[in-house]
Amino acid sequence: MTDLHSLFLPALRLLSPEAAHKATIRALALGLGPRDRVPDDPVLATTVWGLDFRNPVGLSAGFDKGGEVPDAMLAAGFGFVEAGTVTPLPQPGNPKPRLFRLTDDDAVINRLGFNGDGLAPYVERAARRRTGGRRALGPFGANLGKNKDTKDGAADYEICIEAVAPYADYLVINISSPNTPGLRSMQGREILSDLLERAIKARARAVPDANARPPLIVKIASDLEATERADIAAVVLASGVDGMTVANTTVTRPDSMTDPQKDEPGGLSGAPLFPLSLEMIGDMYRRTEGRIPIIGSGGVASGAQAYAMIRAGASLVQLYTALVFQGPGLIPRIKRDLAARLKADGFARVADAVGADQG
Repeated sequence: MTDLHSLFLPALRLLSPEAAHKATIRALALGLGPRDRVPDDPVLATTVWGLDFRNPVGLSAGFDKGGEVPDAMLAAGFGFVEAGTVTPLPQPGNPKPRLFRLTDDDAVINRLGFNGDGLAPYVERAARRRTGGRRALGPFGANLGKNKDTKDGAADYEICIEAVAPYADYLVINISSPNTPGLRSMQGREILSDLLERAIKARARAVPDANARPPLIVKIASDLEATERADIAAVVLASGVDGMTVANTTVTRPDSMTDPQKDEPGGLSGAPLFPLSLEMIGDMYRRTEGRIPIIGSGGVASGAQAYAMIRAGASLVQLYTALVFQGPGLIPRIKRDLAARLKADGFARVADAVGADQG
């Protein structure tokens, strides 16, 4: 079934990237998605933040912005799914074209700008799946953002957290997209400290039972200088936030890139991002002394790369762009290879391999 779906990739590539994405979401919503029916190897099971993951390979934010198809992607084999980025109010995003498929580099550039229908339909879908009595195949994460014109950015995150927290297994504060003006400035020490303090209070208001509150994670950029990384690590450790996603897209363009569209403005994801993400995961793991679980994100396209991120310090990994080029058959391939590598190195579980390369 999964391989059959991969046969449709050439047809999707005849469409513009944004049209192809919309067609994919529509098909998944109609129940036409692939299913990975092979049970995951037990070595892949892991527990992070008290949440159980049947495997550590997740779908990153950006694919399912509106939270329309999380269960379809869990059925395709992912161990967890993150939906968003969602903003309080609907917004159209940036002018088209704003999504570019760089086939020569196995990469994508996007400058979407947090386009979406806003919080209301997102929360309605999340609430419906939480109360619908269906057995979830894995955790559901809500990726939260701010509207373009909001002056008090932290207020938008408070609004999102209070609305979504009762229905999500974890929450992600996205302050690292390069496509919303001023967003990345929220990673500065003082602004970030204030934001996380307000976010934690908003979560407590939304979910009064401390034992039932979803973990709160901050997603950081991939283009941070050493001083910025140090500030973020210090704030994260002091704030009580539960984790980090490392890292978002990059505005840099590695010299190795050859695709004619490589100079389009926006955030770069896919293969060229992997070395930068891997280095940053290891650095942030060391700066936080392994005390803050990390979701590794950026350029993963194989079991070897997922394993490298885990050994660098990631407790979980995410991918999205590689699906554009390899299709859903990639998911079971990554899991098989990751399980084989864990076993070959004598690890009985994923958690034992986290940070193995950090000494």
